[in-house]
Amino acid sequence: MVMGPTHAMSGALAGLAVAGLLPAEWGAPASPAETFTFAAVCAGAALLPDLDTPQSTVSRSFGPLSRLLARLVDAISLGYYTLTKGKRDGKRRGGHRTLTHTLLFAVALGAGVAYAVSTLGKPAIVTTLFLALGLALRGLGGDLAKEKGWILVSLLAAALAALTWQWYPTQEGSAALGIAVTLGCIVHGLGDAITKEGVPLFAPFVQWNRERWWEIKLPEFLSIRAGGAVEKALLGPALTLGVGVLAIMAVDGAPQAIYDAFTPVR
Repeated sequence: MVMGPTHAMSGALAGLAVAGLLPAEWGAPASPAETFTFAAVCAGAALLPDLDTPQSTVSRSFGPLSRLLARLVDAISLGYYTLTKGKRDGKRRGGHRTLTHTLLFAVALGAGVAYAVSTLGKPAIVTTLFLALGLALRGLGGDLAKEKGWILVSLLAAALAALTWQWYPTQEGSAALGIAVTLGCIVHGLGDAITKEGVPLFAPFVQWNRERWWEIKLPEFLSIRAGGAVEKALLGPALTLGVGVLAIMAVDGAPQAIYDAFTPVR
């Protein structure tokens, strides 16, 4: 699988790219602050699929509680795989890269978040923001977040959630948070699809060669090794640059200011 910081950065990039495309009735971000919040939720959600292993960044984000949850999700994922596997799907000892790495999980989780926000309003918004922003801080913070520990990450996430809940849409436009979560999970899957391990995005509904959990992945000569030189020296910097560019473009007046700066005065 691709490493946590790369997943988070790709989620942020996708969030910044998609935020401006959402219909207003879905809660499309109406300000730079809302755009950045949408992107941050997407970045955090891009780590969620790895909650199926205690060794992941997301499992360490909220201390013992998230590690315990990771073990539970691992067991549930393994059970789901065992119940739905095809005739040629092999036996597994763990649930990593099964249920939480499917489109089914991405859509169901996003729909659940949207429903919770539309039904419960602010409490669901604050909870979603706290969890997603905490994951985003852990993923995007890299070594700094790792060194400072889960307690500081949790405190910062709580502070950010408290700052944003005052102006974030409530029942109206509740789909936006759900879309951010679904998008982040899908981006995670696409990131894993470029590695040598692949990812079972369409499982367990699309069967191929009597396998329900077949992995989508690039040809061997195009795939990358997770944590390898290509990810660290090329993919990571490229994603960071893309996020920086889109973040600048999301600031009111920035595109015109940049254009004016590079346009010769006549």
